[in-house]
Amino acid sequence: MILVTGGTGQLGTAFRSLIPGGVFPGREAVDLSRPDTLVDAVDALDPDAIINCAAYTAVDAAEDDEETARIVNAVAVGELARWAARRSIPLVTFSTDYVFDGQARRPYVESDSTGPINAYGRSKLAGERLALEAHPGALVVRTSWLVSANRHNFLTTVLGLAAKGDGDIRVVDDQTGCPTLADDLARSVLQALERGVSGLLHLTNTGSATWFGLARKALEMAGLDPERIVPITTSEYPRPARRPAYSVLGSDRLARLGLDPLPAWEVALPAVVAGIRSGAG
Repeated sequence: MILVTGGTGQLGTAFRSLIPGGVFPGREAVDLSRPDTLVDAVDALDPDAIINCAAYTAVDAAEDDEETARIVNAVAVGELARWAARRSIPLVTFSTDYVFDGQARRPYVESDSTGPINAYGRSKLAGERLALEAHPGALVVRTSWLVSANRHNFLTTVLGLAAKGDGDIRVVDDQTGCPTLADDLARSVLQALERGVSGLLHLTNTGSATWFGLARKALEMAGLDPERIVPITTSEYPRPARRPAYSVLGSDRLARLGLDPLPAWEVALPAVVAGIRSGAG
């Protein structure tokens, strides 16, 4: 049996249709904000593998509450890793492009040096290290800009705004990353899990975009006016947490491991847009 923590979130929901016999507890059953309770909680479920989709993902809030982000994204991940290592079972956990500082001029690969510039990134990097120290056979998947049709995310916000009115929608155009569709990511992770892949692995949909470019493409696919998306700079939309200007993820392991690359994000996006529009209707 595969235990998927954070089973009600974007990524956890994507795994539901792919793991019919899985267990997807909510926070009330497996609470990463209380690491001291995890051993008993996981003992009771007794899984054969763990996919940890639970995380503290409030990037801006983490600037004022880094300790909670550290507990959920690092301390608790270490506890799960130790449990899985004692049982000699696989563990998959997820990290982020925000472990990098954004100064690169080419896609970041797994062997590149990290340097997070916000509290969220620091907490996720600490979680990577604790997971691999406790369980060398663990798989830590770095991904980015997760979107789906099933939970609140950047695309649901943009398409919701576009459906409600006729005004401009201002979107940052000087941050570049890799839009990643939760369903595609979940399928790829299961392929890696089946092949026993361990260590760090970058998994995103192929290609890159700015938030502006992603929003504009989504409106085009929805049959809405893309001209309503107006580009702005990061300085025009100040946030508590700094974001890396360039956080495109590449991989120097994917081909060597014989894993299939994820589809181009533009090819995969129509299904997500259609799903969001259908849910809105």
